[in-house]
Amino acid sequence: MNRAALLRAARTEWGPLYTAVWGTFRRRHAWAIPMTLSAVVLTAVFQIVQNQPWGFGPVQRLGSVQAELPWWLALLRTPLSLFVPALDLPVWGALAQILIVFGLAEAALGMGRTLAVAYVATLAGTMYARLAIAVGPDSVLGLPPEAAKIIDTGPSAAVVGLAVYVSWRYRAWFTCALVVLAMVGEVLVKPNLAGKEHVAAVAAMLLVCGVDELRRRRKPRRDAHRERDQRSGAPASRS
Repeated sequence: MNRAALLRAARTEWGPLYTAVWGTFRRRHAWAIPMTLSAVVLTAVFQIVQNQPWGFGPVQRLGSVQAELPWWLALLRTPLSLFVPALDLPVWGALAQILIVFGLAEAALGMGRTLAVAYVATLAGTMYARLAIAVGPDSVLGLPPEAAKIIDTGPSAAVVGLAVYVSWRYRAWFTCALVVLAMVGEVLVKPNLAGKEHVAAVAAMLLVCGVDELRRRRKPRRDAHRERDQRSGAPASRS
């Protein structure tokens, strides 16, 4: 494939997303991604605090999620758990994921939708962990009982969910498929809690994307019916 063909393929794949992101940055400059920058700072602060002798306990009580916790407590901690770096992974990876993926999503989707997608993806992983432990290790979808004690924090499930949603929304089909296949490959190579939660996040986002797609396709038909009703003098239908 020559250079011109590669450029055309790249423009087709990422052109709409680039236009949306660049347009936001051009209009708002440094204020284009305030939530993302705040999340980077919050994650860095959590990392510094949890590595202090006095700070590990408070951070865990604020944002540490484990499958053995009561439901209500896990739900309370889940929002902040996105920004508590995993203890066994380098913090720069979490910071880079948030800055790049959250930043692109916030510029393309807006702050509210980005936070909603990130939370749904993370919550899907949290819910899956409990289900998998209940199913048990004998099932391909299950996990051993000791997985209930694993501290489950970090932005990875949210990052995966945002990558799938944004690439689907802006028709970057190759990127979307690549993310999905990468997560499936991860769980085949290393079927641990983190890998299976990533697949759960992918499944949740594909469901969200499917519902969103149906809603967007139905909207022009509703608008067309409403316009015909208005022209004919009939009262507009309620939906």
